[in-house]
Amino acid sequence: MKISTSWLREWVNPALSTKALCEKLTMAGLEVESLTPIAEKFSSVVIAQIIHIEKHPEADRLQVCQVNVGQTELLTIVCGAKNIKEGMKVPAALVGAILPNNITITRSKLRGVVSNGMLCSGRELTLTEDSHGIFELPKEAPIGQDVWDYLKLSDEVMDISITPNRGDCLSAQGLAREIAAITECGIYNLLSIPETKAITSDQLPITIHEPEACPHYAGRIITHVKTDAPTPLWLQERLRRSGIRSISAIVDVMNYVMLELGQPMHAFDLQKISDSIQVRMANPSEELILLDGQTIQLSSDTLIIADSQKPLAMAGVMGGLDSGVSSTTQHIFLESAFFNATTIARTRQKYHLGSESSHRFERSIDPTQQIKAIERATELLLTIVGGQPGPIITKVESDYLPSSKKIQLRIPRIQKILGFLIEELVIESILKRLGFSIEKNATAWQVTVPAYRADIALEIDLIEEIIRLYGYDQLPLHQTTGTLAIHAHTTNVIPLLRESLCNLGYQEVITYSFIDANRQKMFDPDRQPLALLNPITADMSVMRTQLWPGLVDTLLYNQNRQQSRVRLFETGLRFLLHDQNVIQQKVISGLISGTALPEQWGIIARPLDYFDLKGDLENSIRSLLPASSVTDFIFKPSQHPALHPGQAAEIYYKDHFLGILGALHPSIVQEIGIIGNVFVFELLLDELDTLCASYAPVQIELSKFPEIRRDIAIYVDQTVPSQQIQDTIAEVGGQLLKEVNVFDVYQGKGVPPNRKSIALALILQHASRTLLDEEVADIIDTIISALKQRFAAELRG
Repeated sequence: MKISTSWLREWVNPALSTKALCEKLTMAGLEVESLTPIAEKFSSVVIAQIIHIEKHPEADRLQVCQVNVGQTELLTIVCGAKNIKEGMKVPAALVGAILPNNITITRSKLRGVVSNGMLCSGRELTLTEDSHGIFELPKEAPIGQDVWDYLKLSDEVMDISITPNRGDCLSAQGLAREIAAITECGIYNLLSIPETKAITSDQLPITIHEPEACPHYAGRIITHVKTDAPTPLWLQERLRRSGIRSISAIVDVMNYVMLELGQPMHAFDLQKISDSIQVRMANPSEELILLDGQTIQLSSDTLIIADSQKPLAMAGVMGGLDSGVSSTTQHIFLESAFFNATTIARTRQKYHLGSESSHRFERSIDPTQQIKAIERATELLLTIVGGQPGPIITKVESDYLPSSKKIQLRIPRIQKILGFLIEELVIESILKRLGFSIEKNATAWQVTVPAYRADIALEIDLIEEIIRLYGYDQLPLHQTTGTLAIHAHTTNVIPLLRESLCNLGYQEVITYSFIDANRQKMFDPDRQPLALLNPITADMSVMRTQLWPGLVDTLLYNQNRQQSRVRLFETGLRFLLHDQNVIQQKVISGLISGTALPEQWGIIARPLDYFDLKGDLENSIRSLLPASSVTDFIFKPSQHPALHPGQAAEIYYKDHFLGILGALHPSIVQEIGIIGNVFVFELLLDELDTLCASYAPVQIELSKFPEIRRDIAIYVDQTVPSQQIQDTIAEVGGQLLKEVNVFDVYQGKGVPPNRKSIALALILQHASRTLLDEEVADIIDTIISALKQRFAAELRG
C-alpha cells in the first residue's frame, strides 16, 4: 500500500524521523519496500494567471500569453498547449528556474517572439503522467506563491508491503492504529465524522438473498449532485500519492474513503436502477459489462448486485458500466457493504479480475464500519458536488456477521513458546495498545479480539502479536549446545554443479514455482499441472512442471533492458501429478542466449548454438561422474514439444537417464517475443545424486608412455548421427582407445550425393608400455571394418 507521510502524520505523529518510522514498521512485520519523494525537485516555479491570449503571428500552433506571476508587470510567455484559457491559473517556470532532470529555463525567442519563461504541464513537474496540456491549478490558488510550497511537495510516499493476513492495515486509519501501537505514542487521531441528517425521504428497498456472502448491506440516495464539479486538488494529490488516478469527483470520493477507512464503496447512477437493490447470485444466462469495458458471462456462483431486472455490479470486485456514474448523472446511490472474503476471492479468481476493492474484501474488512464510511462519503460529497441526502438504508443478517472472538492466553504458554519470560505488565500494555480487551485471572488472560483483526483466531496468534511488538531484536541470546554425530559422507551434486556452471559464466536465478496456466501449456502441453485453489494472481495459477518458463521470462526481462548475452540456471522443484498425487522432483535447469563470447576485438562475434550448451553440460557432468569408457556419457536424439525438432537430445550416463537439452521451439520464441535463438537444459538432481553416491572417487595413475593419434575420414549416409559412429568405434576399439573426437564434417563438392564426410581423431595409449605400429594398425583395421559393415562407410582417398 502506498501512502504519503504527511497524510499519515495527520493521523498519528510519533516523535521519530520518517526513516526511523520505516525501520520500526519493517521490524514489526509491515515491510516498507521504498520511501520515495512525491516529485523531483524544482525551483522558481510560481502560481500564475493567464490574463490574455493571442495567436502567435508566425506559428499556427503557438499562442502568446500575458501572464500575471505576482510581479509589477505581466510576463510574455509563448505556449503551445491547447488547453490554456484566459483566467486559468497554472504553474509558470520563471527565467532561471530549474526543472526536474536539471533543465534550466532561459529567456528565448520563439519564431520572433521573446518568451520570458514556460507554462508547465504536470509531467514536466513530475506530478502526473499527462503531458498533453498545462497543469491547471485551483481558482483560489494565490498568484505568485511557489508551486512547491503550495502543493506541499516536501513529502514522501511510503510503499508498504501488507501481508495477506493484515487487511486491517490497508487504510490510513489502519496504519495509524498500528503505528500508535508499535511506537507507543498514544492514541492516534480519531476521525470525527458528523451524522448527516436526511433532507429527503428517498429510499431503495434492499433484499439480501445470500446472507452468508453478504450479511450487511447499506446504502444512501443523494439527489441533485453536480457531476461536473472538479475534484479538489488536495484530494487529487492524496489519491495520486497513493497510486490512484483521479477520475471524477464522485468516484474520487469513493476511492478516498476506501484509502482512509479501508471500506470499499461504490456509487450507482440512481436513474439506472429499477425499483430495488437485490444482493443475489447471478443467473447463468446473465451478462454484465464491467467498468473496464469487458463483457462477462456470469455463472451461478457469482455474487452480484442487481435491481429488479438486471445485474448492476459484480459484488466487491467491479461495478457495471451501464449503472456507473457518468457526466449526465443527477442522482446517485451509495453502496457500503460487508462481503464474505472467500466469496470475493473466488469471484476474482474465476474471472481473472482484480481491483482495489476486491484486494481489501479478500483480506476481510472491518464488519462494523459500513455506516461510518457512508457518513464520511456523504460529508465529502455534499462539500464537493452538493446534493440532497436521504436516510441511510441498511439490511443486516446478524447471524452471518463475524462474531466477537475470545481467546484464552496462558502465561506459561507464552514462556514456553518464546523461550523466555516477558513481564505481565508489558504483555498487558502490548495487548491494550493493539486494541484487545483483556480480563485476567491467576494464570491466564481472557482476550477479546477487535472486529478489524480477522487474522487473530488462536492463542499462538496472540503470542505472535506480543513478540512482534516486544521486538524481535529484543530476544535474549542463549548459547546452544548439542550432541554432534558423524554420518557417512554423501555426495551433494548441487554445489558442484553450481560452481561448475558459474565458472562457465552462468548466473543463478530464483523464479516462482507458480506460473501462468497458458505459459505452462506452451512449454509442457502433455502434462496436467496442479492448479492452485486460491492463486495470488491470475498469471500464477498453476504449479510448474518445468523450470523453463521462469528462466525464459527472466531472459525476456533482461533482453528488454538491452542485455543480449544471457546465461542462466536455477535449482528448484517441479511438481508432477501422478494418480492424484503430487510428486516433487529436484531439478537444475539452465538457459543460454546471445553470443558465444563477450564482445571483443580479437574474435568475430558468433551466436551460441546447440553444441555450446552440449559442451557446457559435458564439462559439468563429467566432473561429477567417472568415465570408464568413451561411451559412458551419451546424447540421444529426442522429441519434446517445447524444443526444436532435430536440435533436442536426451542425456544418459550409461543406461541412466539424466535429463534433456535442446533449442527452444521457434514457435515459442516467436510467440513470447524473444530475440535470437534460445537453448535450454534440464537435469534430474536425484538421479545425479544417486549415481554419484554409487561411484567412489578412484585414483588412476597417468601413463608415462606416449599417446598415438590416427586420423580417419569416411563417407557415410548423411542421416547417420556422428554419435553412433563414435559409439561403434569405442565399442570395437578396446581398452587401448582413450578418445574419439570428430574434427571435421563436410558435405558438398566432391562428396557423393546424400553422403557426408566425417573426419575423426582416434587417441590410443597403453598404461605400461609403448604401443607398436602393428597393434595400432590392427585396431584401426578392426574399426574401419566395423564401420563398413554397420554404416556402409567408405574410406576417403
